[in-house]
Amino acid sequence: MGGDSSSVASLLTTGVVQVVATDSAFAAIKDNGSVVTWGVWKHGGDSTAVATFLAEGVVQVCGNTGAFAALKSNGSVVTWGDTFSSGISSLIALLLAKDVAQVCATSMNAFAAIKAYGILVTWGSHFYGGDSSKVAPLLTEGVVQVCGTHGACAALLANGSVVTWGEDSVGGDSSKVATLLTEGVVQADGSVVTWGYDDYGGDHSPVAALLTEGVVQVCGSGGACAAIKSGGSVVTWGDDSYGSDSSAVAALLTEGVVQICAGDMAFAAIKADGSVVTWGDSRDGGDSSA
Repeated sequence: MGGDSSSVASLLTTGVVQVVATDSAFAAIKDNGSVVTWGVWKHGGDSTAVATFLAEGVVQVCGNTGAFAALKSNGSVVTWGDTFSSGISSLIALLLAKDVAQVCATSMNAFAAIKAYGILVTWGSHFYGGDSSKVAPLLTEGVVQVCGTHGACAALLANGSVVTWGEDSVGGDSSKVATLLTEGVVQADGSVVTWGYDDYGGDHSPVAALLTEGVVQVCGSGGACAAIKSGGSVVTWGDDSYGSDSSAVAALLTEGVVQICAGDMAFAAIKADGSVVTWGDSRDGGDSSA
């Protein structure tokens, strides 16, 4: 959905510098700071209600399942789309009016904004990490990065510690590994700490021996994880349906991988020679043979 951009085609012929998506709509940032949207209206395809705010000055846009959030050059945030997701941030509008440095889609239906001095503001469905009130005292300063699963979020602080919130079963509760999160998820020694739903990557014990050192990046799909090691090799774990089984391309993942990105059920790895290796569900991009 969102594949028909004919209604805005004349606005997309030049000057587009970035395109981002929800599950059924797109938003394009142009070089003049304006935003053009199309696709399913209730999932962000229709931005007419905030059009005057998107005419100039937009520097970043991110999307979750059903809504978009745009960061402007003056430090304010504009949202639109499905209210559950949440495209309406009116309840915290004053907190998003200035001093925002970065905005993130942290889960399927929630957003987070990192403000000056590392203050974190969250909104969206409380079922998916939109409500961080239980850990709010820990998010008043020093937040440098935020990421999320389907229904939970984690914030990395400047001191290397990690704070989590959201649905307990999918990563919101990190109490079992709390003592290991005082120096970050990817540890200084290159080891990896995991938590959350075991079958979807929360349990890395089948590959634990491969993750004790040298890990430089970890990326997650909807139910699996992939780690790049310092030598450019890749280790995967989690649910096979979501890309944890990389055996079909294992020979291509032993060295030279510099970056990994994930869809819901598949992964793509960029190698140092510019080639791309994919695996996972073919319907979600896991088969690039065509």
